Amino acid sequence: MPLTKKLLAEFIGTFWLVLGGCGSAVLAAAFPEVGIGFAGVALAFGLTVLTMAFAIGHISGCHLNPAVSVGLWAGGRFPASQLLPYIIVQVLGAILAAWVLFMIASGKAGFDLAAGLASNGYAEHSPGGYSLRSGLISEIVMTFMFLIVILGATDKRAPAGFAPIAIGLCLTLIHLISIPVTNTSVNPARSTGPAIIVGGWALSQLWLFWIAPIIGAAVAGFVYKTAFEKE
Repeated sequence: MPLTKKLLAEFIGTFWLVLGGCGSAVLAAAFPEVGIGFAGVALAFGLTVLTMAFAIGHISGCHLNPAVSVGLWAGGRFPASQLLPYIIVQVLGAILAAWVLFMIASGKAGFDLAAGLASNGYAEHSPGGYSLRSGLISEIVMTFMFLIVILGATDKRAPAGFAPIAIGLCLTLIHLISIPVTNTSVNPARSTGPAIIVGGWALSQLWLFWIAPIIGAAVAGFVYKTAFEKE
């Protein structure tokens, strides 16, 4: 598959992940009287990955996430030469999705961008008031487990055809656990899109949501390759 087609697939897929996941949080989570709440937002993020995995998994691998690309590289599943191009288009797709979400959300009277546009944060910008330490640990561990599931579900020895389901449900579970802590990132592109639109505090805290997921993913890739790959 030509790299250009892979990159277009990653751009569209990451756009869908951010629009679907963050869009559910901004537009539907607290909708008057019948909002979908944290559980609905968690499911929405899982569904974006599940649907895109079936749609573009055979084209680009459906990473949708710089941390996933790094983790797959660390696990020996992805070439280093494609790492930077993948990350660039993932971030661009996320930024476009955040802009589209802003254009939709700002059409409602009383819209306040300061509310965060589903940006990730810690301390006073954590949904539950969790500290920087809590956010750092959460993002590292959740991304680590996400990559272990991805690497295991896509292993040639795993049952064929079920990987998208396992990965989508894993991301749902991760959100159910960690939305109160950081609003859940485990994805630097997902964090970057809204942060660029919101600016201010969201940009100043963005560093955490690059460093922690990449650390967790890289460690998971190394662990899986070392401990579980068939010799």
